[in-house]
Amino acid sequence: MTTFQDMHLNSRNTEFIKVNGYTAPTPIQAEVLPQALKGRDIVGISQTGTGKTLAFLLPIFEKIDVTKDCVQAVITAPTRELASQIYKRISPITEIEPELRCKLVSGGMEKSKMVESFAKQPHIVVGTPGRIKDMFLNEGVLRVDTAQIFVVDEADMTLEFGFLEDVDAICGRMGEDLQMMVFSATIPQALQPFLKKYLKHPQRIEIKDEHALSPKIEHVMVPCKHHSYAKTLLSILDGFNPYVCLIFANTREEAHEAAETLRESGRDVIELHGGLEPRQRKIALRQLEKNEYTYIVCSDIAARGIDVDAVSHVVSLGLPSNLEYYIHRSGRCGRAGREGTCYLLFKEKDLASVATLKKQGVSFAQREFKNGQWKEVRDGSQRKMSKKDALEKEMAKIVYRKNEKVKPGYKKKKQQEIERLKRKKRREMIQNDIKARQKVRAKAAQIEKNKEQQ
Repeated sequence: MTTFQDMHLNSRNTEFIKVNGYTAPTPIQAEVLPQALKGRDIVGISQTGTGKTLAFLLPIFEKIDVTKDCVQAVITAPTRELASQIYKRISPITEIEPELRCKLVSGGMEKSKMVESFAKQPHIVVGTPGRIKDMFLNEGVLRVDTAQIFVVDEADMTLEFGFLEDVDAICGRMGEDLQMMVFSATIPQALQPFLKKYLKHPQRIEIKDEHALSPKIEHVMVPCKHHSYAKTLLSILDGFNPYVCLIFANTREEAHEAAETLRESGRDVIELHGGLEPRQRKIALRQLEKNEYTYIVCSDIAARGIDVDAVSHVVSLGLPSNLEYYIHRSGRCGRAGREGTCYLLFKEKDLASVATLKKQGVSFAQREFKNGQWKEVRDGSQRKMSKKDALEKEMAKIVYRKNEKVKPGYKKKKQQEIERLKRKKRREMIQNDIKARQKVRAKAAQIEKNKEQQ
């Protein structure tokens, strides 16, 4: 078993490990550190909570020369919350070695004061790509081009939210001897051109997430029917007693609606997503650090990199477009040998993605919470998907008719039959929609009539 002592770290790192109480390297640290300490470029793939941050901090601390007044290492993260969290992890090193300067460069800070703060260059820069780029290329006050190490943390999120262009703009001005380390939960194909452009013969180190599809995690589908995700969420909360419950929303609007619904029901909740003001985000992070709240409503990007202890339940308000994120969500519970439950609140638009997850090995139970009890219900995804399948089968019969004599214009006739089927399907959908609206209006009228009678 590899130990920190085996790596022959300098006194600065040895003291940092001691102060933080680290005992032994995690799998990602044990694999990355020997290569990173040699100056190799790294592509590290592992989930939140596996120790990626320390895997790139120790090599940085090993090489910083405090006698040089220049930037020597840059760390980027896709959100200010992540950047702030990394910055806080670094802070103890400045107590061990006061001459070492680290600077947080992200949104939510007054720009004029930030510009003034670079009169003396920091040794380590941690921040969001856009703000670092602004201080470096636009304002010209931060000289990150002197750095010897560049770390891109949560690279897949950086790519998805369009920040990789900012990273590219910064890296394009760096020296050729730059050591690059890229860490991520996944490495999507669209990230490959960036890796080929800037990394030289990188070491690819991947640590599989043993919790993601753990048999100790139960996956439960809960139909929303005609209700919103927030209302369905509220209807099931009495059905389980979580220690910590992470609630994931796909949009900031859905996250805010869910959080407000929980507050109105008298529950304390932390709300964390990109739609918050800087002050609200700081308050949310402080609340997270205190571990006093049971319910945390968040978006995928806000939750990435934030390690919350003892998550017993995860709720997904619909499925994300990137289904890898659902696997990451579910992997947040059931850690350290514990059992966990992941609830998926689904609508009809989620059914195709449900089918994909099933093919990938996710086994769902389907339940409803009624009258204070959980009840098993028939798998609605199969029932609703069958209507679509029926249309496709009808179309297939037209396209692949056997023993059909070829006649002039037969292709045109087949296409006309297919279009007729599609028009029929559209008419059915419109009629069903009209009927549903009529029911809603009739119900509303009845409610108004009852109020008048009262």
